[in-house]
Amino acid sequence: MSVQRDVMEYDVVIVGGGPAGLSAACRLKQKAAEAGKEIGVCLVEKGSEVGAHILSGAVFETRALDELFPDWKEKGAPLKTPVKRDDVYFFLGEQSAFKMPNLFVPKTMHNEGNYIISLGNLCRWLGTQAETLGVEIYPGFAAQEAIIDEQGVVRGVVIGDMGVDREGKPKDGYTPGMELRAKYTLFAEGCRGHLGKRLIARYKLAEGADPQHYGIGIKEIWRVDPAKHQPGLVVHGAGWPLDNANPGGSFLYHLEDNQVVVGLIVDLSYSNPYLSPFDEFQRFKHHPVVKQYLEGGQRVSYGARAITKGGFNSLPKMVFPGGALIGCDAGTLNFAKIKGSHTAMKSGMLAADAVVEKLFAGAEGGDVLENYPAAFKASWLYDELYRSRNFGAWLHKLGAIVGGAINYIEQNWFKGRAPWTVHDRKPDHLCLKPAAESRSIEYPKPDGKLSFDKLSSVFLSSTNHEEDQPVHLKLADPSVPIGKNLPLYDEPAQRYCPAGVYEVVGEAGARRFQINAQNCVHCKTCDIKDPAQNITWVAPEGGGGPNYANM
Repeated sequence: MSVQRDVMEYDVVIVGGGPAGLSAACRLKQKAAEAGKEIGVCLVEKGSEVGAHILSGAVFETRALDELFPDWKEKGAPLKTPVKRDDVYFFLGEQSAFKMPNLFVPKTMHNEGNYIISLGNLCRWLGTQAETLGVEIYPGFAAQEAIIDEQGVVRGVVIGDMGVDREGKPKDGYTPGMELRAKYTLFAEGCRGHLGKRLIARYKLAEGADPQHYGIGIKEIWRVDPAKHQPGLVVHGAGWPLDNANPGGSFLYHLEDNQVVVGLIVDLSYSNPYLSPFDEFQRFKHHPVVKQYLEGGQRVSYGARAITKGGFNSLPKMVFPGGALIGCDAGTLNFAKIKGSHTAMKSGMLAADAVVEKLFAGAEGGDVLENYPAAFKASWLYDELYRSRNFGAWLHKLGAIVGGAINYIEQNWFKGRAPWTVHDRKPDHLCLKPAAESRSIEYPKPDGKLSFDKLSSVFLSSTNHEEDQPVHLKLADPSVPIGKNLPLYDEPAQRYCPAGVYEVVGEAGARRFQINAQNCVHCKTCDIKDPAQNITWVAPEGGGGPNYANM
């Protein structure tokens, strides 16, 4: 079908309304105003509004925000709960835990001076600042393709068509997506961005880097008994219900207004195909350390999102002709701090500075922003990521206790400048053991008080997709789930997905793989963990997916 598309032209197009994209947009406009010049900036966001798809813990370090908006307090940034206490536990089993003395906690995990926030609300505030500065923001529009010319130069993006049925045919009200063309395009899609993934492959940006590593973070917000609420309390944990072969960690933060956020991060290098991150999280909430705060409270929100955690050793090249990767599209999260918002913001600001430098020098676009990686290497962001380069690799190789001890030594004694670098070169999707070699896991039934099922959880995420639209979870070979993954791994997609998207239905001999795409919370775990790398996540129609209010 030949489609006639409207074209809009800008100096800069930014894909993604998270902390990286919004910080880049604000910085571009700030620099233009300082110089008395005009830079046309457009930002597209696939969520129904800025913040709708944002999910993070989050304990927030203000370093980048202090640089971007030194007067953020006067401007009303939603940072209301300063951290007052850090508790770090090693969970020994279902009933027991050991509280680590602060002296033995790696310095990167100390949170003095940080704030417990809703990252979604911070992004909404950043969006308001960006619009005040003159940025054009279009929520509900999903970038589907990068525009790449005959010379291999990125010239912008194509927005997905609206009003297409499941077979790809126009429905009543069909609207073709626009072409947004730009001198420079910044990709800020977050973890495992579907365009960033293609750009990394096309331009061979990951050559020479370790494979990227990921986790899945599952989070709930609870409204708790005021008597149990301790605003500013941060609780981190390792150990049960996970182990060295199936690693991860937990968090519990006390926000304002009697709210507590609780979550589990499961490293996607886990080996047991029977493991269900969702069910491990539900089980975790019954531990006495966690239960003491949640019992008698009300669960008000649920969501899940993959996390880019490979760090310094997994960073790809960030630039290509006509554009750049920023934030978690590039993998700038600092796993040693369990923080990626301030690093994403800084990467966006550095990229924006590089674009401004080019534009003010008269560049017409299409060239490589080589000044961005140069500025990155000279920045505190590079230094911070470099100092944490071994953190995840030690945990993968040696487990939470021994790996954690070495991380303590590296971060507290060597200040991250140990004279060695540890690599982790096994991709997460290759870490699964065959089902025949693995222990089957029987999870307890949810009690409806502390633990819940997937469908009631997805309901709390306000996830919705237009039912009659193309399925946005693409199988390269539809025979693989039943023909290969089921006999080898008992088809792990039915467990690693935290939203009940994938099911194996039917009796033996007549089984089929069912995709409930309407349930998808856009976490991208399937795109990462499928052992056959057979599933590709692409953006559905703009505005679809979760609608997180306060995550």
